[in-house]
Amino acid sequence: MPAGPKKLTEAEYLAIERQAEFKSEFYDGVMYPMQGPGGPLGMAGATFAHNAVKENLVGELYGRLKGGPCRTLSSDMKVKVSATGLYTYPDILILCGQPVLADDTQDTLLNPSVIIEVLSPSTEKYDRVQKFRHYQQLPSMTEYVLVAQDEPICDRYVRQPDGTWLLTTATGLAGELAFETVPARVALADIYAGVSFPEKPLR
Repeated sequence: MPAGPKKLTEAEYLAIERQAEFKSEFYDGVMYPMQGPGGPLGMAGATFAHNAVKENLVGELYGRLKGGPCRTLSSDMKVKVSATGLYTYPDILILCGQPVLADDTQDTLLNPSVIIEVLSPSTEKYDRVQKFRHYQQLPSMTEYVLVAQDEPICDRYVRQPDGTWLLTTATGLAGELAFETVPARVALADIYAGVSFPEKPLR
């Protein structure tokens, strides 16, 4: 039986990634492109709605967190889950306190406080299940937020003292995304400003 492709070390991945035109996740020796047709998750360039939702939320959070101990970082900052070896690029991060960085290049964060992913049809299952399992291994992470792009729905998971995760869902343009562990509340109307939702067929 022919051998499979040679797995990369973390150092080899980082050397390639830091020179690459497109971002790639890395797990168990394999790079997964986040743009183009090569990614096993069907990752591709983000839609207008995805980008609008992300930028709206970053803008709203910046104003609410400015001057405090927490700040936002968006999708060019890698996160490493040390316990599992996953390197990935969350859509939005909130960091509270001083950053813990993987090395002197300072492009890989180890201690995000809140991670926010804007869902896409091709990645929703991955973000909700496999990726969340990785993120749960980050001791610093207290909240995980999933934001739909095609309807006004935000799911917020908060880590409980016993290690379980409590889900709260905000829905509708009259709703509000209230963070539990950072001082921020954002109206869904502001998150989805300028976004048109596809019509859903009647049953």
